[in-house]
Amino acid sequence: MHLLNLGILAHVDAGKTSLTERLLHAAGVIDEIGSVDDGTTQTDSLALERRRGITIKSAVVSFTLDDITVNLIDTPGHPDFIAEVERVLSVLDGAVLVVSAVEGVQAQTRVLMRTLQRLRIPTLIFVNKVDRAGADPERVLRSIAERLTPAVVPMGRVDRPGHRDATVTPYTAGSTLFTSHLLELLADQDDDLLAAYVDDETAVSYDRLRRALATQTRRARTHPVFFGSAVTGAGVDALIAGVPELLPAPRGDADAPLSGTVFKVERGPAGEKIAYARLFSGAVRTRDRVLLRAGADDTSTGVPVEGKVSGIGVFDQGATVRRDLVTAGQIGKLWGLGGVRIGDSIGPREASGDEARGGGASDDGASDDGASGGGPGASGRTPRGGHFAPPTLETVVVPVRASDKGTLHFALAQLAEQDPLINLRQDDIRQEVHVSLYGEVQKEVIQATLAEEFGVDVTFRESTTICRERIVGTGEALEVIDKDGPNPFLATIGLRVEPAPVGSGVAFRLGIELGSLPLAFIKAIEDTVRDTLAQGLRGWQITDCTVTLTRSGYCPRQSHSHAVFDKSMSSTGADFRHLTPLVLTAALQRAGTEVQEPMHRFRIEIPADAFGAVWPVLTRLRAVPRAPLTTRTSCVLEGEIPAAHLHALEQQLPTLTGGEGVLESAFARYRPVTGPVPTRARTDHNPLDRKEYLLRVVRRVSTGSRADT
Repeated sequence: MHLLNLGILAHVDAGKTSLTERLLHAAGVIDEIGSVDDGTTQTDSLALERRRGITIKSAVVSFTLDDITVNLIDTPGHPDFIAEVERVLSVLDGAVLVVSAVEGVQAQTRVLMRTLQRLRIPTLIFVNKVDRAGADPERVLRSIAERLTPAVVPMGRVDRPGHRDATVTPYTAGSTLFTSHLLELLADQDDDLLAAYVDDETAVSYDRLRRALATQTRRARTHPVFFGSAVTGAGVDALIAGVPELLPAPRGDADAPLSGTVFKVERGPAGEKIAYARLFSGAVRTRDRVLLRAGADDTSTGVPVEGKVSGIGVFDQGATVRRDLVTAGQIGKLWGLGGVRIGDSIGPREASGDEARGGGASDDGASDDGASGGGPGASGRTPRGGHFAPPTLETVVVPVRASDKGTLHFALAQLAEQDPLINLRQDDIRQEVHVSLYGEVQKEVIQATLAEEFGVDVTFRESTTICRERIVGTGEALEVIDKDGPNPFLATIGLRVEPAPVGSGVAFRLGIELGSLPLAFIKAIEDTVRDTLAQGLRGWQITDCTVTLTRSGYCPRQSHSHAVFDKSMSSTGADFRHLTPLVLTAALQRAGTEVQEPMHRFRIEIPADAFGAVWPVLTRLRAVPRAPLTTRTSCVLEGEIPAAHLHALEQQLPTLTGGEGVLESAFARYRPVTGPVPTRARTDHNPLDRKEYLLRVVRRVSTGSRADT
């Protein structure tokens, strides 16, 4: 039997979860269709989801169509939970993008479609709510062609749109306009079809057209558009028939080397980790040992973790069923992988268990925080990560009861397992916890989750924009071992920093001979470099740079005559971990950094007579609009605006346009800050202030510096 992993994606309130319910009902998985408003849907299982009527976490359900088993993944529609969607993209064979026949193409619709096209994920479009007042399928179809993709094929006609009894009639071989449009569209992508069309248009059979449509849809070149209503069921049968016909259901090779990816992690009733994994090849059995390699977006430097699978669950007709085996193509729930993280790739066991991420400390005292070498093996398939922007907001989480500080940190750590992009940041100096956010709704969800699941009541400080720092030049620094000098550590470290291309991340390189420094000490330096770069000269994370270890030295292990190890005579990992921030910071000061702020691109549709009111506001909010596109009745403004001012624009636009303004926005890029440079309070021991740093780290003050170029 073929397997198809199908994602359901949409802008919030387009009817995505209702469509999922209708598909499950049509497949015989559920006897009664649940209601989002009543909190009775199959996939919105969290109490918070049922109460708020929105999807927060992705959910998987399974049903059968002909000889295809479909794992249907319902995803959140609200932009604050875009990270959940991103993780699902790594496991999809195809997608259904839901668009409301009333609201039409919305901001999130465009973001999702651009991403699906960039990843070449075969996608069907379902125009939902044709039975709702205000539904205009023809207008929405034109909008899809103009704003999403011109390569669309309407698969049916809607009769009596906007009425409860609206029906959908699928096009057939006898629909002349349909076959003519289909032939013209497909011929642009198919030379053989074009040649046959040029020779004799009537010689191209309808069956050949349908086969060509399936081929081009599976290659993500063409997007069939279905119409219907998830509530009444109108048009859903045509969509159901189109899924197995038009979307790929590849057979995985269960005999090939194991390869998979983890896209979701949750905690079970007993607090145990449960990993949701898609297998692309191979198989996993209960009691198998597998390797978990850090995903492409993982900023840690951990080597593979070895874990033993203690239990397996697969999705079958709407339920999770325990099995002893999960094979290629399937999505399975795996128990027993205590070290698993979202984004990890799963591969065959290749090494001993002592290679676990962050394995024990070595005899020479090196760091136990993990080593470099993550990433999937040759047989692994990396997750398609990093397709949406990172969070651009940050807030401080404050417990209402001071006694809950410990519980709060534990609870947030568990939430960070399920959503790593909240980027838990602990400020030990001020005893504060920071989290990253996409928006205010996400903040409300975190607050409710902490109260309901962990019994911790919290408040939040005002959200602030997350900037970043970028190195603008090259800088070097050196500290050498000198027991009588200002360097109190038994370590010699020389570092050079230089900028790297945007999006390349942080690279750590060796400019010393291999063997000249124990690997444990190199690991300690690299780990500390990455940690230190989380706070640049003005407190923001430094990205896209290369750090080279240019010089090193250490004191070998020494003992007294009675063979007792003397730490004061021998270098340890702690010496290198404590010295690295001082050297790296000195190098950064010589290289220089600039603070960059996140920019969002925007598109505003306003009445023509509102232009005079909106334009000055855009200027005050430091937006950079392009030349407006105006008609007699409307005006379209596009451009970029600092993320810090986007919320103010959202709040003011209804008043400025009499409620008729429509705003779309999405992250665009980072650009250098203009005006006063924002800073962020440090949460480390502040290596920028040598005296303060040494007081905090070793309680020893040394004046002067041996940092040298």
